[in-house]
Amino acid sequence: MADKQAIKKIIAGVVTVAILAVVGYGASLSSKQVGGEATKASGEGLIPIKTWSQTACSSTPWVVADQKGFFKEEGLQIVYTGDTQPGQQIPSVLNGNNDVGSVHPNGLAVAIAAGANIKGVVKAGIDPLPEQDPKLRHMNWYVNPQEHPDIKSFADLNKIAGKIKFSIITNNQCSDFLANTIADRQGVGRDKIEWVTMPDIQAVQALKKGLVTVSGVHPPFYKSMEDAGMVKIADSLDAGLGQGGGIGYYYFTTDYIQKNPEIITKFSQAIIKAQKWANENPEEARKLTEDWIKVPVNAVHYYAADTTISADLVTPWIADLEKAGVIPKGKVTAADLVISENVNSQKIR
Repeated sequence: MADKQAIKKIIAGVVTVAILAVVGYGASLSSKQVGGEATKASGEGLIPIKTWSQTACSSTPWVVADQKGFFKEEGLQIVYTGDTQPGQQIPSVLNGNNDVGSVHPNGLAVAIAAGANIKGVVKAGIDPLPEQDPKLRHMNWYVNPQEHPDIKSFADLNKIAGKIKFSIITNNQCSDFLANTIADRQGVGRDKIEWVTMPDIQAVQALKKGLVTVSGVHPPFYKSMEDAGMVKIADSLDAGLGQGGGIGYYYFTTDYIQKNPEIITKFSQAIIKAQKWANENPEEARKLTEDWIKVPVNAVHYYAADTTISADLVTPWIADLEKAGVIPKGKVTAADLVISENVNSQKIR
């Protein structure tokens, strides 16, 4: 468990702007009770693992592993401890209120640079391969053709004088990392972008009303954008990062990992089986997610179906933080963020 000073640093806001809004994407419902039988004491000798209420589109692996029995097969019982705001999620794992969470590599990097003793143990979401359905890509960016009929790509944004307002859930996570990377590749200066914080669900309306020029959203909101007549100008594939464009990790404290290697293996097995099932059954996964979080879901994310962890997927996220001056160069490495020796040897049964 992390020392009190490290926890205070993080609670103070060191990672508040960095953590992916895992329960965000505009679909978080903090007041609703969610989950299946895993929220109850089973009395079946299952090992409890605590996490916050998984009440968003990214809850798909949790609901699938719960309702399809993958956690139970591994002897695990997920205990949902209630809603935890994005900026408090890593601190809640550090102080023991929760055991596990998930986050993008830059969220891990900022926290670890601040002294958090956590590591990713298994992959969560990834970007699909280019030949797979585009609706599975981690993010899309849209403009309002009524306001900007000649904007068809990020490169076209240079036609607009002055700053351009982009929607963003919070700083230093997937939205700005991917948008900045695409801007770099298409010759748009980062200093041209002005970030406006809002959840994805508000980004749809903000774009329609002209409050922002570009809205970046995740799969549940692609259809809402299209139904509103908005025009897609880029997606996460355009960042040129392959599967790394959507990469996230489930993380535990290093103390928990060292003391419970068998539980880490069991969790990794269960969550990967759930993610593989979700990829292979997207419509049922969508419906399970929708029923679980009690809001309409049009699509779900694409997930890793193997336990291999590669530094190649992590290092671009770290390099971007260094480039932006968020963390000192060389402060953290891929090896600091994720474990590989225990995970790579696992075989999905």
